[in-house]
Amino acid sequence: PARRVVGRKRHALTDTDGRLLVAAVSPADLHDSHGAIALLRASRGLFPFLAHCFADRAYRGERVGAATTITVEIVEPKEGQKGFAVQPRRWVIERSFGWIARCRRLARDHEATPSSALAFFVLAAAMILVRRIARAL
Repeated sequence: PARRVVGRKRHALTDTDGRLLVAAVSPADLHDSHGAIALLRASRGLFPFLAHCFADRAYRGERVGAATTITVEIVEPKEGQKGFAVQPRRWVIERSFGWIARCRRLARDHEATPSSALAFFVLAAAMILVRRIARAL
């Protein structure tokens, strides 16, 4: 019999250097904007000084913009753009997900619970930070 695992989405809030600030795991059928609202509200307790963040078009809408006092700037392609082009600030989160995806445990969804999936996601981000610190020494 096939293993039936319900899909999950990972939501992350990083700083401009790609270091993980807040993370969340949600069911795959939850829209990105709902995950963003939970993430932004969770960030207020840990980072009350956070005032501005960048997001892609999936996070557009009044719900996300009115969730907290953080201003959400939507990064969109330039008008008339055809094909691929690097969008400013969009690459930061994509690069962070790429770094975290290098961890074999996160390549597939092996975890039974969302809390353990979140724990391994945060652990992978911590390993990246430790490697950066060790390289600097």
